[in-house]
Amino acid sequence: MILSADEIRSVSERALTHFGTPDTHARLQVDLLLEAELRDRPSHGLLRLARIVERIRNRVADPKATGSHTWRGEALLEVDGQRGLGPVVACAALDAIAEKARRTGISVAAIANNNHLGMMAWYAERIASRGTVIIAISTSEALVHAWGGRQAVLGTNPIAIGVPATPRPFVIDMATSLVSMGQVHDYAHRRKALPVGWALDAEGNPTTDAEAARDGSIAPFGAAKGYALGLAFEALVTSLTGSAIGREVRGTLDATEICNKGDVFIVIDTSVSGREAAAIGSYLEAIRQGSPAAGFDHVSIPGDRSHAVREARLQEGIPVPDHIWDGILALSNKSN
Repeated sequence: MILSADEIRSVSERALTHFGTPDTHARLQVDLLLEAELRDRPSHGLLRLARIVERIRNRVADPKATGSHTWRGEALLEVDGQRGLGPVVACAALDAIAEKARRTGISVAAIANNNHLGMMAWYAERIASRGTVIIAISTSEALVHAWGGRQAVLGTNPIAIGVPATPRPFVIDMATSLVSMGQVHDYAHRRKALPVGWALDAEGNPTTDAEAARDGSIAPFGAAKGYALGLAFEALVTSLTGSAIGREVRGTLDATEICNKGDVFIVIDTSVSGREAAAIGSYLEAIRQGSPAAGFDHVSIPGDRSHAVREARLQEGIPVPDHIWDGILALSNKSN
């Protein structure tokens, strides 16, 4: 079915507030999920709402928590997420380090005991829109097999980078896996076959069956280089947050386990002027105006397609599978 952003927001927020989520926290969580739908990232969108509610009901997520903050030195903020909702804890930490970075030039938040962050571009764009640079890295359950291996040993370990530019920030958001496990789940929900090369089954054999891939592993992007980068992020985040590592990580894909992965945000206040942001914007536009290679209609910049889809969906509505929307409606009409 096709739904408006306003209808999705209203019903989804009600589903969360019915289960004890404060209004402001529900608004943040739904804004994140809605942005994923608007930008055609359903793997990080509404299909996750029912699981968030189940995590609240199972008391492995605390919808009221915002995280406790301890400064380790002048610029490193240690955050105990207190099992809060991912975007609620993360935004509180980002506000704290963005304020600190205005005085110190750079500040870092190392977050443990927080729930799933969702679409990382959402955070990068929020901060870069304020005129500061952001680097965000998170870990996950062991979902990715080693280069040359057959078993999941490290997380998808996404990274997002946001840089101020005009007319909008330059943002990249990418996992170090070939795809996210959320995409595999989305394919399973839609009963679609996976492309060849995305995944292995539980026995370590190549598969295009999304259900089989959920119990197996997904490939690192860029072969050995993507594997090495994902491994480096796993070590970096674990060293800063004291979170679980590798096959010990739990809680981003289920409704029953305490989430024990780690998140790291780095905010750099470069005092980017309007002139510098405009220069970056002009550079990006020059790339777009370049001659496309054979098989391409045009040259694009990361984020161009998702922003175009976003504008269209704000006008025309957002496609949501019937069974997902029916589940959200049911939750919005329940009491605790």
